Amino acid sequence: MVGYTVRVPNSGNPGRLLNGLKWDERVDPLSWQKIPTLFQRASEHGISVSTIGEKRYQDTAFTTASLRGAKYLGANRQTEIVAQVKIALAEPASFAYVYVNGLDAAGHKDGVGSDKWLVALEAVGELILQIVNQLPKNTQFFITADHGMVNPEEKIILGRDNPLMNHVTLVGGEPRARHIYLEPGSETDATSLWREFLRDQVVIHTKQEAIDVGLFGEIVSDDCFARIGDLIAIPSENVLLIDPTRSAQESAMVGHHGGLTDAEVVIPLLTAQ
Repeated sequence: MVGYTVRVPNSGNPGRLLNGLKWDERVDPLSWQKIPTLFQRASEHGISVSTIGEKRYQDTAFTTASLRGAKYLGANRQTEIVAQVKIALAEPASFAYVYVNGLDAAGHKDGVGSDKWLVALEAVGELILQIVNQLPKNTQFFITADHGMVNPEEKIILGRDNPLMNHVTLVGGEPRARHIYLEPGSETDATSLWREFLRDQVVIHTKQEAIDVGLFGEIVSDDCFARIGDLIAIPSENVLLIDPTRSAQESAMVGHHGGLTDAEVVIPLLTAQ
């Protein structure tokens, strides 16, 4: 998938961005994400696989790209989630994946540690207890997250009182992990400019450097290579890189993720039985 927003290859000049959550009807999710999912592989081995999440996500392209192979059981309220888990695990040799987004949403809106975030965290804890209390005997239960979050305070709006939009055709990624797409032939000049201006506030990788240090995994397919930005910019913990075309929306969020700080990427895995 490569990033939150990335350029669609061969989409013209300067091209257009695909937002992985909102998607683009011109992009086939089965072509964009061709690798069989873990759910598909589990199903092929005789496991009854279900994914449980909000009803609005059920038929989205992102769900097709990332979660296909599982039976989707829509659930909005905690009571619905618990009921769907019970249904999913009634089958022998079954696996259920449950996703809840309330904590993430509260963090984005009000920040990690805010009152709303703490209320959302408490709700997640209550849901976990409800699920554990109704699990079939000998069921293994794992609790984890897709990422952490930080509350950066310094906002750098690209191109506003700075030269960072020189040579730039598209701004992709997100404020904590930018994919920067450049005019052909400008990579050397743009890389020098970004590094000189931002110094130790932001780590700047060229596309090849980002691949070489393993940011996109051990194997980078041709499809992946075509989507990655010409520059990858990863800010330090207290810094955001704001897209000037989305300044109001991105600046309004308190909590952000996508960077490489421990708070964002070191995620616990808990288990109960």
